[in-house]
Amino acid sequence: MQPTRRQFLGLGLKAGAGLGLITAAPGIVLAESRRPVITSGVMSGDVGTDRAIIWSRADRPSRMLLDIADNAAFNNARTLQGPTALPASGLTAKLDVTGLADLPEVFYRVRFAALGDDRAVSEPVIGRLVMPGRSRRSVRFVWSGDTVGQGWGIDESRGGMRIYDTMLKQSPDFFLHSGDTIYADGPLEESVNLEDGSVWRNRMTDAKSKVAETLDEYRGQYLYNLLDDNLKRFNAEVPMYAQWDDHETVNNWYPGEILDDPRYTEKNVSLLAARARRTFLESMPIRQRPEAPEMIRRRFTYGPELEVFMLDMRTYRAANSTNTQGADDPASSLMGARQVDDLIAALKASTATWKIIASDMPVGLVVADGEHFEAVANGEGGAPSGREHEIARLLKAIHDNAIANVVWLTADVHYTAAHHYAPERASFKQFTPFWEFVSGPLHAGTFGPNTLDATFGPEVVFQKAPADGRANLPPSEGFQFFGQVDLDGDSLALTVTLKDTEGNSLHQQVLTPQQAS
Repeated sequence: MQPTRRQFLGLGLKAGAGLGLITAAPGIVLAESRRPVITSGVMSGDVGTDRAIIWSRADRPSRMLLDIADNAAFNNARTLQGPTALPASGLTAKLDVTGLADLPEVFYRVRFAALGDDRAVSEPVIGRLVMPGRSRRSVRFVWSGDTVGQGWGIDESRGGMRIYDTMLKQSPDFFLHSGDTIYADGPLEESVNLEDGSVWRNRMTDAKSKVAETLDEYRGQYLYNLLDDNLKRFNAEVPMYAQWDDHETVNNWYPGEILDDPRYTEKNVSLLAARARRTFLESMPIRQRPEAPEMIRRRFTYGPELEVFMLDMRTYRAANSTNTQGADDPASSLMGARQVDDLIAALKASTATWKIIASDMPVGLVVADGEHFEAVANGEGGAPSGREHEIARLLKAIHDNAIANVVWLTADVHYTAAHHYAPERASFKQFTPFWEFVSGPLHAGTFGPNTLDATFGPEVVFQKAPADGRANLPPSEGFQFFGQVDLDGDSLALTVTLKDTEGNSLHQQVLTPQQAS
């Protein structure tokens, strides 16, 4: 009998060689200096019905080796040769592994072999993942966003990024990172004095001492986060579907922007974004399509009853503005017409019971960029204008095509909330009622709450944010949040639970599937 998921994790921890940590390599006796070293653990992601991306990084040019098995002992494992980790890709390597459809669980072991010396092999690092399967079953996943922001880095004396350990303890099938996977524009200070008289002590690296501008500086942002053991253990156990937002590049950015920020020697944001995108794709277990290798928006099914549509609200947006343009004004673009068209077509084609729209920004919350607006809402609350036109077109199409059971998940605003949208409360009424759930940050400053815009009739059913007058609360105050989604394999009910760093349930909403009318 093979160990269960929880048993395997427990065995690994008891043995002192848990998932994501180095395990002994039998039968290899070489000078340590000749052997590559895996620097940042392992990750899996973009899991499909029969495939998954496996990612890792070495400390030098070397060849990725991958063992795949259906058991923790790696009996009858198959060995694959992966790509070469080279400086041109930041010494990262990822392999799109296929032929996994008949494996309910996949155990994988990553090693790197020195170039020109096949005997010089790194210590292996082990990971695992659960495959979606083809038949109906219960599914659990977690989502959140915003990692190492506003000056709050890894304080090892406080347990590092503990929320990742808390999410791991929920035993999710996968993790949806809703953006701000790094804060490339957020340098750290070695110490920060807190209100309670204690001192927050950041682990420091050269990369986190300044804003990122070069490829290597952007790479250093991801490598910093992966110094945290909580995150490495989580990555080894839970597949990730990663979005990006603004802080992977620079705060509130849009294509064509020219920075007015003395911290930057490179002012061309489009150039910075090109470097940031390349690094994001290198550093995350994302499947890159041959016909569109830089595309970040994508969709995936997880079993027959769940489909997730991942938006990109950065690449195609126009400049942040007063956000009051007419319906057909290109200056009001957020997702872009092509992305909206493709999303509508994909929603119409979906056979899943539940359709999750993974949005890197909320629909009805006002998110300011100085005197302009960064997200959808403009605070006027009347008929749609500016970027609200795209959302209105999408919501109307969902209504007109009787697309049922659409749920929005987002992060971005650094607090947690449950919003219900209904036409009877709205200025724009041609849509089907829906829920939007907000959760975050993972390990960043906590803010909020934001003002709601009435255009699409949102109502706050629940929210938790700092008290009035308090902002940028550190992770030590406990205002760090994630969401948990449970799909019941029998009833097909979808239960959304908002949780905090300790795993406490703050709010729970049970959604019953509706039949398309």
